[in-house]
Amino acid sequence: MTHPALKMYNYHVWANGVIIDRLKELPPDIYHLEIQSGFSSVSKVLSHIYLTDYAWFDIISGKSMNEAMGSTDQLRKEVETKSIEEMKKIFLDLSERNKALLNSQKDIEKLIVVDNPYAGLLETSISESVLHVVTHGSYHRGNIATMLRQMGHTSVMQDFGLYLYSK
Repeated sequence: MTHPALKMYNYHVWANGVIIDRLKELPPDIYHLEIQSGFSSVSKVLSHIYLTDYAWFDIISGKSMNEAMGSTDQLRKEVETKSIEEMKKIFLDLSERNKALLNSQKDIEKLIVVDNPYAGLLETSISESVLHVVTHGSYHRGNIATMLRQMGHTSVMQDFGLYLYSK
């Protein structure tokens, strides 16, 4: 039986793919268009999801939060300027890397200590960290849906229930 956190991560990967595929259907300028919103462009939101996934899986693999944030800071400008087609590929590559890491874990409930420079120490499990990644992604995919509506375009359903039906 698949651990619930792994099932949720698979949903997260699917939902990211669904929103990316929707973005690929839209006029190309929509992706990088600057607008007044919580983020200045859809590309910045999608990059934020990617970079957060990247950082948290670095933390799960044993890096400190400072190291993980340093890595993502170096990647940020490169990721934010990629096309939507390039984003689809790097999201897929990252999810494969992350799934391999999760599948290599002997105990997904193992506790890790996260030293957040802004919030302090947190003792949490690998599975809780995965759930954080999933809920974080869901929240920001909602931002993308709102931004698309602001620009006169529809989003696409990507909720967990639809994922279950699609299986």
